[in-house]
Amino acid sequence: MTTSAPIRPPCPPGACDCGRDPLLETPGADVRILFLTRVEEKRLIERLENLQSLTDLEHLQRRMFDQLGIHVNVAPGFNEVRTMRGIGISIDELPGLCRKTRASIPAAIRRALEKRPEIAYDLLNANDLLRDA
Repeated sequence: MTTSAPIRPPCPPGACDCGRDPLLETPGADVRILFLTRVEEKRLIERLENLQSLTDLEHLQRRMFDQLGIHVNVAPGFNEVRTMRGIGISIDELPGLCRKTRASIPAAIRRALEKRPEIAYDLLNANDLLRDA
């Protein structure tokens, strides 16, 4: 007997622009993102909020890409980084990724960086903090 993994239910009409239905209708499309149910999303957000180190963040970035196809970019902004807002966190466009999820992942990473500033310092050092000195 085969059981399929649960997929995310559709968002209310007009509330989201994720493109879930066209993604399901496209043969051969990558539907891994739809396996991120609301319960799993909450677990992911909690895990992101409780990052312990830069390597932990990088590990989670790889896991999100491998398992869900979500590519998260975390890097210092082009200007000075005086606060955590100066660190750019972006998610590449992905059909099926809910609008709320697209906003909650960067917010969770930002909260983790505020909670543990040493992760932000390691990120800055890894991206050549003193390149112009």
